[in-house]
Amino acid sequence: MSLSFEGRVVLVTGAGGGLGKAYALAFAERGASVVVNDLGGDIKGGGKSSAAADKVVEEIKAKGGKAVANYDSVEDGEKLIQTALDAFGRIVSFFPIPDLIHRVHLRGSFLVTRAAWNHMKNQKYGRIIMTTSAAGIYGNFGQANYSAAKLGLLGLANTLAIEGGKYNIHCNTIAPVAGSRLTETVMPPDLLENLKSEYVAPLVLWLTHEDCRDNGSLFERTKGAIMRHKNSHMSPEDVRDKWDKICDFYDADKISTIGGQLPYTLRKTTGTYKNNWLKNDCYNHYYRGSSVTDVFCAFGQVLHGEQYLELYKPLPTSGTLTSHTTIADVLDKGSGAVILLDVHAYNGDELICYNQYSIFVVGAGGFGGKRTRLCRAPDAVVIESTTRDQAALYRLSGDWNPLHIDPSFAAMGGFKEPILHGLCSFGFAARHVLKRYADNDPSRFKAIKVRFIKPVLPGQSLQTEMWKEGDRVHLQCKVKETGAVVLSGAYVDLHPASGTGGLQSELVFAEIGRRIKDMGAELVRKVNAVFGWEITKDGQSAAQWTIDLRTGSGSVHKGPYSGKVDVTFTVSDEDFIQVVQGKLNPQQAFFSGKLKIRGNIMLSQKLEVILKDPAKL
Repeated sequence: MSLSFEGRVVLVTGAGGGLGKAYALAFAERGASVVVNDLGGDIKGGGKSSAAADKVVEEIKAKGGKAVANYDSVEDGEKLIQTALDAFGRIVSFFPIPDLIHRVHLRGSFLVTRAAWNHMKNQKYGRIIMTTSAAGIYGNFGQANYSAAKLGLLGLANTLAIEGGKYNIHCNTIAPVAGSRLTETVMPPDLLENLKSEYVAPLVLWLTHEDCRDNGSLFERTKGAIMRHKNSHMSPEDVRDKWDKICDFYDADKISTIGGQLPYTLRKTTGTYKNNWLKNDCYNHYYRGSSVTDVFCAFGQVLHGEQYLELYKPLPTSGTLTSHTTIADVLDKGSGAVILLDVHAYNGDELICYNQYSIFVVGAGGFGGKRTRLCRAPDAVVIESTTRDQAALYRLSGDWNPLHIDPSFAAMGGFKEPILHGLCSFGFAARHVLKRYADNDPSRFKAIKVRFIKPVLPGQSLQTEMWKEGDRVHLQCKVKETGAVVLSGAYVDLHPASGTGGLQSELVFAEIGRRIKDMGAELVRKVNAVFGWEITKDGQSAAQWTIDLRTGSGSVHKGPYSGKVDVTFTVSDEDFIQVVQGKLNPQQAFFSGKLKIRGNIMLSQKLEVILKDPAKL
């Protein structure tokens, strides 16, 4: 249910811009009658103008809201409250957004509160939000007077919360990080874009709503219990629905200085990837430890040597994957050391895959010789370009090595810019083999092993050369622009193709797929189930198919279903065609053992709906 402020009167001080303006617009949008107070001074506190408050009032009224302007100083608290009483007959909530040191920051808030207190007390309802600052909570260099005033606000708010509780008057304090007239002179535009005042308003609206029971609390920022989705607006309902997580301080970070707060905010809000490596300071915050000197510098001497991967099951689309790692061996190579690691990955108790990889530590040994290559020309070559943001994209898979994202760290390792992770090139090569020799069918993939020779820079093109010998495809990978070999001594093992090329059922499932594209929504409405098919040939499993008529507008794909199917049919390719052509009754096939069914057997009655048109084949 949406949060409404119909019938409520809200006084917002400093509402001519910044946070105050955002609050005023948000309250008016949800039905509140708003007193827009702003002295209209400049950023140094001088001058006076009605333009700022009038502009906000006009904006509210243009949208059908109710608002009145007030131009008095917050030191004249009685005048502010009287404006609210004259215009709307009552005062319910107010939000001091002070502009001057001490006289306004602390004393002004006190005077406005004192003027409104008895009115709130008599009506047995009130909500007050004080705006403090990280400078007040933690202290800040060169801001002794400002810090004292801001911390004084917190003390005032705590006392008001205690005294007002019995009168249903709640007072909470916020310490937002937001762009304003003051911060726009010291913060870059792209950072201000991520610190809009509108992002703070949903919290304020929730704290002042009658459904919120919090009183006497201080709110700074969280580690991401609630985050704004791209291209969408945050609402107070979003805050309300995540309130338990927002107030859960398990695994919280304790910030002890204001300098420790802003870099943490930057790490959470800065997500723009730029190709100009050496000019983007934000990359200093992409890894754990906000500067290069905080990181164990031996990382610059560690290289990924070889990688072997074997899949025992298709990778699940969801689940909890647990990896167990052991050191298999440590080898002395003269100019370097090779550490060999075994990794077994489980989904619950089920072994999913096995990795073995080696780490080469520069400075301890020779490399142990080269492998002989196949002498003939490649049987196939695939070329694909990486993108300039390839390193940042691959980082989303969990790569926290700063060598692949931080230009300063890359320079320490002797590279002119961050390099791609070896496993990124590894993935490109594997896809090239599947594309050329497995018709892009991931179920054909069994194992891969490579030796990492040289790094790849984002934007370079990868050229994979392949030699096929049975179900093993030998390969090497080069950078097309330079000819440098980046992967060698490599191979991919494929599962046998299962002889599916001669299956007549392939045509039927292709026709079913075309039919679902035309009328999938209707079939989903009629059937509402997921069917699994196992097609056999000569007594052996030859192909698996999934017909999903439960999700979206339906789909057909070759291979097993990622979730739980409702019913599975096992039938030979020949008998399947007999059933489709109407020459074999499904019930007779079932009782004779030609058609085996697992799961909800009653769904077999809906086969006619699925196979109706393909029967014309």
